[in-house]
Amino acid sequence: MTPRVRAAAITVRAATRADLPVVLELRLALLHEHGGSPLYGRLRPDVRRRAERLYAMQLASPDEVIFLAELDGGVVGILRCLAAQGAPLLLPERYGYISSVYVRPAVRRRGVLRALLEAAEGWCRERGLDELRLHNAVENQGANETWEAFGFRAVEVLRARRLPPH
Repeated sequence: MTPRVRAAAITVRAATRADLPVVLELRLALLHEHGGSPLYGRLRPDVRRRAERLYAMQLASPDEVIFLAELDGGVVGILRCLAAQGAPLLLPERYGYISSVYVRPAVRRRGVLRALLEAAEGWCRERGLDELRLHNAVENQGANETWEAFGFRAVEVLRARRLPPH
């Protein structure tokens, strides 16, 4: 069982299937917030239907967890963490991978992300994972600064190039 983590009035818990509507809401809000991104700005027309199916599968997976942060009785943040397989020639063999992190704008800079990250770290430790990795949009300077403040450093750059039509 994943422990609850408290930081001030923030409570973090693992989401369940019953939380699918709020998981869908927050993760789609994250995508829409980055609508100008060359990767995340190209949403499929049926994104909501696809997302609902995908997030339901993620909630049922034994190798990942979706944490929800609650403040004053409402869900204000989300973080997905999974046990990922490392590259075959590199260590570690497995690591914790964080994705889909979103905190509602009205409560940012109040410790929500810290509480979510502490829960993810605990979940990873329970599974013997000793490294965390994540990706964030390169143009998001605020996210870059935030993750650096939490001790994450850039170790790789993902590059993309669209191919011209024939």
